[in-house]
Amino acid sequence: MSRDTGEKRPAGRGTQPGVVRPFLLTEGRVVAPGAELPMETQVVATTEGLRQLGALAFERRAIVEACGVPQSLAELAVRLGLHLNVVRVLAGDLRAGRFLTVHEPRAAINTDVDVLRRVINGLRAIPTAAGRA
Repeated sequence: MSRDTGEKRPAGRGTQPGVVRPFLLTEGRVVAPGAELPMETQVVATTEGLRQLGALAFERRAIVEACGVPQSLAELAVRLGLHLNVVRVLAGDLRAGRFLTVHEPRAAINTDVDVLRRVINGLRAIPTAAGRA
């Protein structure tokens, strides 16, 4: 049984039970093994990764399960409610363990101004919730 001693807890400590700090999930690492993966990197579970789900725990297992279909690291982070950098680090680990296949975008695509302009124009053409363009 706990007793209220009147002491104030520091902000962010003990306020949300069950919340795990990101650095615990990544074992203190902020960069995945190898090069940092861009957020648009596509990841998909390998056949072996899906077979070996029982060998994985918690977030790593959730990532491999969610990657039955290809998706970006950004989509995966939102779907699982994890910080993007946590997903980057864990995806790098899972790639090294051959649980995931990683498809990084080509550099030329990222810097093509015409592609960026088409994306911006496409976004502008999407009607808003009020039905206005």
